[in-house]
Amino acid sequence: MVEQAILPAAGFPRAPFAHFQYHKLMNIRTSAMSLAFLALAFAADLPTIEPKDLASELQANNAKPVLFHVGFPVMYRGKHIPNSVYAGPGSKAEGLDALKTAVAKLPRDREIVVYCGCCPMDRCPNVRPAVALLKQLGFTNVKVLNLPTNFAADWSSHGYPIEEGPAAK
Repeated sequence: MVEQAILPAAGFPRAPFAHFQYHKLMNIRTSAMSLAFLALAFAADLPTIEPKDLASELQANNAKPVLFHVGFPVMYRGKHIPNSVYAGPGSKAEGLDALKTAVAKLPRDREIVVYCGCCPMDRCPNVRPAVALLKQLGFTNVKVLNLPTNFAADWSSHGYPIEEGPAAK
């Protein structure tokens, strides 16, 4: 039974809390929302890349990762990493749908970096669902830009490249 396999593996006790959580999860209607909730509830450590390392990769002459901003639109319109694609907030079904569309033609081994920067990464509602979706789609080289405080403090204030404005790629 799904309840017996998934919930204990995710750290939930079997009963009675697990029974409640299982039924709560099963009542979520869309697969994107299910994925978002599961990712937020159960995500462990995320594969990360440090800002200085990503900035170096972006300046190198070799292949660059595909960057997806999975945060809120106001943040992307304010400042974002050049050549990043706005995919929409990973915490919303429409954001996950947009990300799914954006990656549809990419090879599954392509290096992908997702970032948000709305708040400390350990509390970000957007990155975990985005990573969970990409892994579900079969992508094997997905990382999250490690922004322990936020985008302004951990990227912009260090002089790493930024673009301003509503440009969407």
